[in-house]
Order: sequence, then structure tokens, then C-alpha cells
Amino acid sequence: MHRTTLALLYGGMLLLVPGFAACSRSDQQTADVSTSNRASSASPGAPQVAGQTSPDVVRASAAAVSIRAGSSVEAAVELAITNGYHINANPATYPYLIPTKLDIAPEPGIKAGAPVYPTPLTKKFSFDEKPLAVYEGVARIKLPLDVEQSTAKGARTLRAHIRVQPCNDQACFPPRTIEAVIPLTID
Repeated sequence: MHRTTLALLYGGMLLLVPGFAACSRSDQQTADVSTSNRASSASPGAPQVAGQTSPDVVRASAAAVSIRAGSSVEAAVELAITNGYHINANPATYPYLIPTKLDIAPEPGIKAGAPVYPTPLTKKFSFDEKPLAVYEGVARIKLPLDVEQSTAKGARTLRAHIRVQPCNDQACFPPRTIEAVIPLTID
């Protein structure tokens, strides 16, 4: 009798868990997760692929940029997302979703402005009633750069850190931070 009651209570509790938690985060999981993610960093309540950590389905790259000292230029970081996967847009549809986020490591004499995220796709997934704003395929994040007049000429490297959480239509994987290098030449 007790086993039956416990099974019914447990089953009822599972029905109360919202399906849209597939790509969510708790307030304690807002810190960046490095590329050495562990399965325990996954979104709470998210369906998980047994025994897997975050798959390498998002690649980042950037084209070389040339600029004169004392001027501005727009760089771009391109995200290539493997077919069948998506990442949340920035801003994400819900506050508890993990948005794609670009950060640039400081470089003397160069100021990075606020990233301009691409227009997202709006796509319906089985785990939520409402369509979500996501990126699939190729997503290009624009990045305004200002170079101080006093900055010495020559080659520089800007390091970009992009936080993403890859998901497919059934499960989300632990968030990860991927890196890209933006080659910059100051004339």
C-alpha cells in the first residue's frame, strides 16, 4: 500500500514539472561555465542525454579587421551551429533561459562596445507552448570597436568569449563558453 501511494505521489509530482524547463537555469547558475563543463552544470529539470556533457556543436570564428588609430570599426563574431541544434537568442525568450552572450577580454587602447546580436528565429519546440527566440545555422554578432588615437600601430589579438547553451528539440546540454580570436591590425 505504501509503495503504491509513494509511486502515485511521485508520478503526480512529475506531472507538475513544467515542460519548458528544458533550457532553463536557476538563479544559482548565472555564472559562466568554462569549456570543461560537467554534467552537473546542466539546467535543472532539463532532459539530459545520458552520460554526455555539452556537445561541440557550436563553433566561433572572426574575420581579421584593420583600423586606423583614433577611429572606429565593426568586427563580427560568427557562430556556426550544427544542424539539428539551437542556442537561445539574446535576449532570451524567458528570464530563466540562458542567452547567448559575447564578452571581449580587455586590450589596452581598444574599447569594445555593446555587442549587437542578430535577429533570432522564432521556433516552436515540443517542450514549450510558446515559440522560443533562438539561433540556428549561422549567427553573426556585430561588435563595435574604438581604438584610441595614442594606440601603437601593429597587430593585436582580441579574445572573444561566447557563452552558449546548445539544445536540440528534446534536451538541453550544459552551458559552455567557447572562444574566438579577432585579429586586429592598427594602421
